[in-house]
Amino acid sequence: MARLSGPVGQRILRPASSGKRTMSQELEADACFADARLAELYDPLDPDRSDLEPYAQIIDSVGARKILDVGCGTGTFACLLAARGLQVTGVDPARASLAVAGAKLQAAGVQWIHGTVEDVPTGDFDAAVMTANVAMVFTDDAQWQRTLERIAQLLKPGGRLIFEARRPEARAWLSWTPELTRERTVIDQLGPVTTWIEVLDYADELLSFRETFHFEQDGSELVSHSTLRYRTREELTRSLETAGFMVQSVQEAPDRPGRQFVFIARHGTSD
Repeated sequence: MARLSGPVGQRILRPASSGKRTMSQELEADACFADARLAELYDPLDPDRSDLEPYAQIIDSVGARKILDVGCGTGTFACLLAARGLQVTGVDPARASLAVAGAKLQAAGVQWIHGTVEDVPTGDFDAAVMTANVAMVFTDDAQWQRTLERIAQLLKPGGRLIFEARRPEARAWLSWTPELTRERTVIDQLGPVTTWIEVLDYADELLSFRETFHFEQDGSELVSHSTLRYRTREELTRSLETAGFMVQSVQEAPDRPGRQFVFIARHGTSD
């Protein structure tokens, strides 16, 4: 399944330090998963992406052929769709992640855009997708609403928006402790890398946490700070309707029952 922080998120990357920082200092820097060393690690640390197959099945079920992958990250899903003969555009604000995506086997079959949905120049997509935690990195309501409205502009009438969001009532972050999340992975040419997660705060639907990456080969560490917005099902539905979508269904993530919403929303009322 996808890593907790997702391929894109509100991330602040800096070398680990013993100096003390306040919460506001830790979270005020710009958000971008742009560290090349961590971008290269994303796929090796999360090789099982079976969580993406249900999205491919939904896309097949609605007959979508032209797909916009919002927050495509290192491009795993975009390349998977391209391998199935679909026309795919992947957009992401993290240049380092797109560099990893562009080196993949099916990358030539995808149009890659460095930026946000505002930078996607053409429309008439049959479907737009936001996998992993992409929908949750829009912590500001105005930014989230603008993103939905821009996606609506890019979709053809009747086009689908498909995305997932974590259920706040599941409170899954209670198990995000260094003891329970610690993993050691041996990676080619890098050797063992140990990662762990620690929650910093949860307030007003905002969860902030940090993930530490320890490289045994040279003893170095990188620390990534992230923030996710846990909106309720009702909030997500209202925001979609305001942007001109009609919620078609809300499903369970097959590999995470009771923990994820999977929204399928239709642009306008056309079939």
